[in-house]
Amino acid sequence: MRTLIERDLIRSGYRVITAADGENGLRLVKEHRPDVVLLDMLLPKIGGLEVLRSLKADQSTKKIPVVVLTGLSKGNAERLRGSGATAFFEKSDETLQSGSNNLIRLIEEVLAASACPAQ
Repeated sequence: MRTLIERDLIRSGYRVITAADGENGLRLVKEHRPDVVLLDMLLPKIGGLEVLRSLKADQSTKKIPVVVLTGLSKGNAERLRGSGATAFFEKSDETLQSGSNNLIRLIEEVLAASACPAQ
C-alpha cells in the first residue's frame, strides 16, 4: 500500500519520503520537517500511536499535521485526535482499487487548513 500511495502522490506533484518502520519514520520527520505526515498505525519497531505521540511531544515536530492511515474503525477517531492526529483515513481494499484520490483530497484539505492561522 505504501508504494501505491507514494506513486499516486508523486503523480499529483508531491515530493514524498517514505519509511518502512516507525523508528526510521521518526528520524526522517525530524530531519526533513515535512509539510504533512501520513502515518500508518501498524508499523514495525515503533507503532504508529507511539510515533504520533513522539511527534506531538517534540517541539520541533509538534505543529506538523499528521494524517493517520488506519484499518481500524472510525470509532478510534477521537482517541487518535486526542493523541494529536489532524485527520485520519481508513485504508481498505477499496483504497487500493480506486487509487488515492480521496486521500489526496484529504491531504490538500489538511495542508490548506495548516496554512491558515487559527482564529
